[in-house]
Amino acid sequence: MYRLVYLVFLLTLLSAASELEAPKTKLSDYGFFTGPMAQLQPAERVFPYEVNAPLFSDYAEKKRFLSLPAGASMGYRDSAAFDLPAGAVIIKNFIYTIDARHPEKGRRIVETRLLLRDAKGWKALEYIWNDEQTDATLDVAGASFPLNWVDEQGKKQQIQYVAPNLNQCKGCHSYDGQFVPIGVSARQLNRVEDGENQLVRWQRLGYLELPAAFDPALAPRLTDYRSELATAGAERSARAYLDANCGHCHNPHGPASTSGMFLDIYEQRPERLGVNKTPVAAGRGSGNRKFGLVPGKPEESILVYRMEHDDPGIRMPELGRQLEHREGVDLIKAWIRNMKTD
Repeated sequence: MYRLVYLVFLLTLLSAASELEAPKTKLSDYGFFTGPMAQLQPAERVFPYEVNAPLFSDYAEKKRFLSLPAGASMGYRDSAAFDLPAGAVIIKNFIYTIDARHPEKGRRIVETRLLLRDAKGWKALEYIWNDEQTDATLDVAGASFPLNWVDEQGKKQQIQYVAPNLNQCKGCHSYDGQFVPIGVSARQLNRVEDGENQLVRWQRLGYLELPAAFDPALAPRLTDYRSELATAGAERSARAYLDANCGHCHNPHGPASTSGMFLDIYEQRPERLGVNKTPVAAGRGSGNRKFGLVPGKPEESILVYRMEHDDPGIRMPELGRQLEHREGVDLIKAWIRNMKTD
């Protein structure tokens, strides 16, 4: 019975992959990068980008790129993901520095995730890098392997790294049941890089069509919770963190819509954020706590309990992390601690 279920699952994944126009076996076959692959030097019409509030992924560093067909450009949207043309590819590389105290010891690229836009919509592909760091190979069923590194405090970290399969990708990239990208939005991309606003630069280069009289200061923008806490405050920083790490599922159109707890940046109703709200069906995930958020009391809040936990049946997010994000938890605790109790 187990073999039959697994066979059906594998055939489903292969069928999804077969809908793509000629998925490449090797990452190098796409021609996204020039020179040695591990240097990640972008080719023509491939350009890097950064986001304001990154998704935490077990302390992986990420190098993000967009690839656009010749002569094509993206369409701007205020709140939703940008409108990317057929043939566009979103490229995200997951990287670990071998010893954060000594960058000269090198780094390891573990996986590259592609989101490809074809005539039918978005598709995901997963590529796992070889030990030699010369290329990455397509893996539609996902992968798991041991990974270790030394962090900035000199502590050795070790996890069983999990690269998602195609169905797991769909689990997060879902809006009303449709597969959509997440990070290519105005609120994430509206930032200054190398002395120039990222969106304005893309317009200048012909990559993006901006509205007339576009003003970055008036456009949506998430707080960079990594560097702006002192100036933006705990509330704005925490809401940006939750939007990036939880809001793609916990919103009225996402996979966690039935929870009634919405953590995207547009939600302003306290009860929908979880304030003094009992969970719909948390089970042991509640940790015997009564409410999602308890103003002034992070230690009594279910959200904090699930963020701190590493048990797969309790932790949140469910996918994409095994380690506790210490800095993220501290930020959310500070936000809850400062909440008004009236």
